[in-house]
Amino acid sequence: MPEQRIKVNYKPLWKMLIDKNKTKGDLRRDTKIAASTFTKMTNNENVSLDVLVRICVALECGLDDIVEIEK
Repeated sequence: MPEQRIKVNYKPLWKMLIDKNKTKGDLRRDTKIAASTFTKMTNNENVSLDVLVRICVALECGLDDIVEIEK
């Protein structure tokens, strides 16, 4: 049985940034996350749980508020 890749998207995160009137640059500064990691997220690639937790702490939200799992 072939391994099934789980796809994620970060649409909820980008929407939350708009709703909070913040930019990706603001979030990068607040979380000290590398630009290359934000590029991965823009391309809906997987990033580490540590990165997602730092974003959640900065935005005072939960994981399900910033990531969607696509089936």
